[in-house]
This record gives sequence, structure tokens and C-alpha cells, in this order.
Amino acid sequence: MRILIASDKFKGSATGPEVAAALAAGISEAAPGTVIDAVPVADGGEGTVDAALAAGFEAVTATVTGPTGQPVEARFGVRGTQAIIEMAAASGLDLLPGGVKDALGATSRGTGELIRAALDHGAVSIVLGIGGSANTDGGAGMLQALGVSLRDADGDELPGGGGALARIAAVDVSDLDPRLADVEIVLASDVDNPLLGERGAAAVFGPQKGASPDDVAALDAALARYVALLEQQPGIRPAAELPGAGGAGGVGYAALAALGARREPGVEVVQRLTGLADALGADDTRADLVITGEGSLDDQSLGGKTPLGVAAAAREAGIPVIAVCGRSTLTPEAAAAAGFERVYALSELEPDPARSMAEAVRLLTEVGRRIGAEIGQLAARA
Repeated sequence: MRILIASDKFKGSATGPEVAAALAAGISEAAPGTVIDAVPVADGGEGTVDAALAAGFEAVTATVTGPTGQPVEARFGVRGTQAIIEMAAASGLDLLPGGVKDALGATSRGTGELIRAALDHGAVSIVLGIGGSANTDGGAGMLQALGVSLRDADGDELPGGGGALARIAAVDVSDLDPRLADVEIVLASDVDNPLLGERGAAAVFGPQKGASPDDVAALDAALARYVALLEQQPGIRPAAELPGAGGAGGVGYAALAALGARREPGVEVVQRLTGLADALGADDTRADLVITGEGSLDDQSLGGKTPLGVAAAAREAGIPVIAVCGRSTLTPEAAAAAGFERVYALSELEPDPARSMAEAVRLLTEVGRRIGAEIGQLAARA
């Protein structure tokens, strides 16, 4: 029996590689002799760099500007001339001092600094994974870090944050890092929202970042002003209405408009980088069962998160797949329709959410034992 584990992180509890190791330990204990392989996966958001490192990328650390201006240490992955950047590592909600949200002032500058660091490292192909961002600045901070000048009516450079864009009076892109012209940038994102309006970055995601209704209106108006001026510049393509422009507080917009990025589903990008398709299709190492998962399996998962991407790839390869999660709100019918033969939730072993998260590795090992004990039945249920 051969099992392939391709799980995302359990946020706040275990990384994807830690999930795989715990499950493998339990399975091996209950079913000695089982061959277990692991392929790291993610959806382009948090955990993407961990997945890249587990797949053989090298970690590079840079000191960059955090979402509220304080310096933070952020990692990205490199392999040859390819770089994997996780926006949350530089501009994420989890980096806010004391967890205090700053809807109007949070900046994406650190993400631009990570891109610049990747260029300094010789990257000619960059995957920019977005998700978990603290900012709603339309990617203005990212562009400023890459050489774009955004000035107010007095000629002063704007400070960070989407709120400051209400004062934008002039844009100059002539000093945009020239190396970007020769770099392929992939925007790894499942978000398809435009930048502006009722489905835009401020309206849909702003409240998650601490924006009040008045803040949402102010941010949307400021972003519209920013777009109008930026898109007058040479080499900038109209992108505010493109799917994904509203991702990561509008970083998607800036990447599409000014950096020449193309958007691809994050799950597919990471699967390609980490070799999931190859692992599923290799005749000599073909798996009998695939295990995937993430911390919470719910309706949001059905919108294209990691487990669904893995399930689709496994189904195409004709291999049964099961899911492991911290908790699941899916009905048995929804889980089956998503392609899962069975769902194992840590909450079945430990119903207290705090304890379940704190003891996730131990519980995952126990779930592995259960899977090992039922392995023959599971592989035969396809």
C-alpha cells in the first residue's frame, strides 16, 4: 500500500510538513510497511513558502517594512532563478503589532521590498502568493518600494496606507525598477474580485481588516482616485475591473496593472511548483490513496482551497482521496460531491477548539493511526 499525503497547513497549529509527518507517524504505527510519500501544497496564501521549501527551494530572509511601518524579518523561497514570495510574510494581518488592525494606514510596502530582494537575488520568475494581507492600499506601498512616486498636491511623497491615497495628486512611474521588464510574475490567487465597488477590495475585505462603513467608503473613493492617476501613466494597463484586482487589498491590481503579472489559481501554481501532478501520475510510484486537508473544511474550502485542488487532481488520476481537518462544517453529501471518500476531523477526538489547536500534532498522529487501521477499506472505496 502506498499513500501520498498532500496537506495544507492547519493555521495556528501545524505547518503542512508537520501535518504530513504526524499523519505518517500514526499510519506507520498502525499499518507497518505502508509506503508514505509527502508532497507539500498550499493555495498561494500563508504556507506557500513553507510548501516551496519542503519541495527543495532555498530560504532567503530579508528585513522589510511591516504593515504598520515597523521592520519585520520575512522569508521567501528561491530555486535557481525562480522565487516564491508570500505576501503575508511582509504585509500580513498576523504581523500587526498587538493584533491592532489599521485599515486606513496599513501598507503593502514590505511586499514590494520582498520583490526587490528577489530581483537582487537574480530572480527572473516570481510567484507572488497573496492572502492574509493587512492593507487596503491598492498595492501603492508595493509600487513605491519598487520605484513609483506617489505625491500629494504639495509635491510630498505619500505615506503608507490606503487612506493617504485620498490626497494623491501626481504619479510618476519613470523610476519603476527596470529589471521588472524582464521578469515573469505570476499572481497566485483564487480571489476574483475587482478593485472597486460593491465587490471590491474595500467593500468585501476591508471590514476584515478593521474598516468601518465610513472607512470602506473613504478607501473605495481613495482607490478610485489612485487608479485614475496611475492609469494615465505610460506602460500601465487598465486593470481595476480584472478578476483578482481586489485581492490582498488591491495588491492584485497593482501587480496586474504595473508589473505585468498574470493571475493563476494559487492551488494550481503551488501544485505545479511542488510536483503534485508528477507524483500522482508516476506509474512506478503511483499512490493507492491520497490524503489532503487544512485546518477548517467548510464552504469556503469549496471555492478552490487546497483540499479541493488536490481532490480534483487525484480524481483525474483515478486515485481515491480522503480529507483530514481540524473541524468540518461540510455535510456528508457536500464532502462526497467535493470528491472525498471520507473526512477525519480532529474535533471528533477533541471537541474543545483551543485544545484541539494546541494539541494538533498529537491528534493528527491519532488520526493517522485510525487511517492506518482502516487503510484497506479506504483504498477500496473509490
